Amino acid sequence: MEIIIKDIAQIREAAQQFVEQIGDRSVFAFYGKMGAGKTTFIKAVCEELGVDDVITSPTFAIVNEYSLTSHPSPLTSKIYHFDFYRIKKLEEVYDMGFEDYFYSGDLCFIEWPELIEEVLPEDAVRVTIEALADGSRKITME
Repeated sequence: MEIIIKDIAQIREAAQQFVEQIGDRSVFAFYGKMGAGKTTFIKAVCEELGVDDVITSPTFAIVNEYSLTSHPSPLTSKIYHFDFYRIKKLEEVYDMGFEDYFYSGDLCFIEWPELIEEVLPEDAVRVTIEALADGSRKITME
């Protein structure tokens, strides 16, 4: 699946298209260069799913947990948003108990998954966000 976002005004529509494609999958690995829009897109997806909390990048916390309390989703009751940019050693991921998150059945959105490739579930969905020359973004879900 491929989604093109010509400008930020279209991000909610793109998030809706993404949500429609989630199906029964739960772990999504977001690849893209710094500034490609990973956090911004994940925020829009979380809002589309019904998260009422303030959604921020988990750069320093490594993981943020969001509950779907006001708009329960048939997909999940929680969303875990990870940012592994600051991970120095894979042991840190083991220490945080990644298995409890990745195999919970709840949605997991992972930024900088290339730093933890060896512990990603085999069925993790690869999502690539690319900034194009005209400023638009191309999102590819494999």
